Amino acid sequence: MPTRLERYLEASEILMEAMRGGTLSYRGQHFELNNVPLTLRPHQRPHPLTWIATNRAESARWAAANGANIACVGPAPVVRKITNAYRSEKERNTDTNNQASFLGLLRMIVVGQSANHAYSLAAPAFERWLKSFKFLYDLNAIPVPPNLPLTFDAAIESELCVVGTAASVRQALLDQLEEAGANYLLCQVAFGDLPLDASLYTAMTIQSELLDRVG
Repeated sequence: MPTRLERYLEASEILMEAMRGGTLSYRGQHFELNNVPLTLRPHQRPHPLTWIATNRAESARWAAANGANIACVGPAPVVRKITNAYRSEKERNTDTNNQASFLGLLRMIVVGQSANHAYSLAAPAFERWLKSFKFLYDLNAIPVPPNLPLTFDAAIESELCVVGTAASVRQALLDQLEEAGANYLLCQVAFGDLPLDASLYTAMTIQSELLDRVG
């Protein structure tokens, strides 16, 4: 019985080949395409930067071998295993070594005037986001991803959410980036029913506390 990973990797190969334009033919274990005309192609050549969202080492190795970037969620020590796998494959693959790679760490971030203020904003917003995220899973009686935190406290513990004052959030993000072996931070500052002014405050704080100071 084919695994989801096998199907995913074949589908990814088809996507990468399709972005070259022209006529697409593909014969794999799970998919077959014969002389499909592709009238559109990306402006960037050979294709735009690609990102693979993954929490698996094998997917990270595929991304490295194919010149894709990765985006990861989860505790920094867990993500470190994924970034290590990516770098190991990258070193072995001479075709992509000259390309800059982004190893992204995704975090949902809320910065407040105080820790209590930040938590009072983030907790209900996360619960609203979680309800929306789970809607189709629940509707179709499909299990949610096993690494999905089901409470706000669990989201804090798993490091999906980083919440607090400007100083505490800055230090937490820098520590997590280093421990995860990531070189790119993906910031989700708007989620659930978080007020617009709260999202803007967080975005401006990230710029002043991280971008302007760290570069």
